[in-house]
Amino acid sequence: MIVLHATFPLDPSKRDEALDLIEDVVEQSQAEDGIIDYRAATDISDPDTVRFFEQYEDNAAFEAHSQTNHFEVFEEALPDLLAGEPEVLRFEVDSASELEL
Repeated sequence: MIVLHATFPLDPSKRDEALDLIEDVVEQSQAEDGIIDYRAATDISDPDTVRFFEQYEDNAAFEAHSQTNHFEVFEEALPDLLAGEPEVLRFEVDSASELEL
């Protein structure tokens, strides 16, 4: 399984535009084959920071996602919407289990 955690600092003056685009890319990505989970959320301590959490069945699913039209539109628009450098971390996970709280 491939897991991505991405952090995007949004330009406050373009926040609404960015969130509309993010909502679209999340909705379309969740419908793709090979995606286990694909979510975005604003940071509670900084509402101009959006964090993505993505889980893919394998590298093929990740590669297929990066070639979709909705991802390419998002990737092209992103530089104009950011207030700083994004951080993207990729994890290759052999197993995962749910914890009881």
